[in-house]
Amino acid sequence: MTDEKYMLRAIELAKLGEGRTNPNPLVGAVIVKNGRIIGEGYHMVYGDLHAERNAIKNCNEDMKGATIYVTLEPCCHYGKQPPCTDAIIEKGFSKVVVGSRDPNPLVSGKGVKKLRENGIEVIEDFLKDECDKINNVFFHFITTKTPYVVMKYAMTMDGKIATSTGKSKWISGEKSRENVQKTRNRLFGIMAGIGTVLTDNPLLTCRIENGRNPVRIICDSSLRIPIESNILNTAKDIPTIIAYCHDNFEKEKKIKACGAKTIKVSEKDGHIDLKELIKILGEEKIDSILLEGGGELNFSALKEGIVQEVQIYIAPKIFGGKAKSPVGGIGIDEVKDAFGFKLTDIERFDEDVLLKFEAGGKS
Repeated sequence: MTDEKYMLRAIELAKLGEGRTNPNPLVGAVIVKNGRIIGEGYHMVYGDLHAERNAIKNCNEDMKGATIYVTLEPCCHYGKQPPCTDAIIEKGFSKVVVGSRDPNPLVSGKGVKKLRENGIEVIEDFLKDECDKINNVFFHFITTKTPYVVMKYAMTMDGKIATSTGKSKWISGEKSRENVQKTRNRLFGIMAGIGTVLTDNPLLTCRIENGRNPVRIICDSSLRIPIESNILNTAKDIPTIIAYCHDNFEKEKKIKACGAKTIKVSEKDGHIDLKELIKILGEEKIDSILLEGGGELNFSALKEGIVQEVQIYIAPKIFGGKAKSPVGGIGIDEVKDAFGFKLTDIERFDEDVLLKFEAGGKS
């Protein structure tokens, strides 16, 4: 095997931790000696062993003189686990191949520096782009302290998210919906507006085997959520946050009795101040959010600049008529003021097409 294949294997391992490590990064590690893999591991669960220490634990051979391929710079500080650099030094590794640099101020070059000071050869930025890609959530959260927000919606070829009578199940196909469940598992939270709750009465859970339910965040400025809703009926079992602006002490008391947490935020332009809410959610260690809102919430999120990625599932259907579009609000007046994004990926799920965009493209 080549160096590239060893690192690609480490990336493959890192992805096995999706949905379990937040707000920590996804990390994989592969130990190689004499052209043979002798140990491998990944960061499995937040608070548990890091990838390097898992790989070392899973290796039953002498590691002196071996090379370890790791997707992210090894940590050099004490957190929930001891420094991985110490374990690498103690086991006598001669070389460390690193994919991504860690922007965490507690690490950020210090891990590499410590390894080199102890006579270990370090190769940095190996398959950097591929390694960076798996940790866009972590990199955003560790540098901004706010969640990485992914706006997701399914629409027809003519840009409709429902028929003229309001029916929307199902626009996208089964394979697309399965992929959405994987995204729900990967991201820490899921956000919807009260309109979605009143119209669809969703559960907003992760429906895959051994999946992890995201924290549900409902934007409900006047606390209109029905006590008998699916969201509140399951709030004792699934972490749920109701964000609001206008006091209604009796309703808030009933919501809390259902097991949900309430967060009061300021009002802005007749809606919840999303920037303030996002900051609070970051303080709650929610590192990522799947935004499954209606048109009003989607427009507000774009206007407030909290969206880092947009995922659009396009189904081979045309509805026509005056049906809902994925982004509502008051809209913009000038073409030059459009919200700009950059196309990053295209995938196909049977007859549906998924387009992925990241913020920062030209308008």
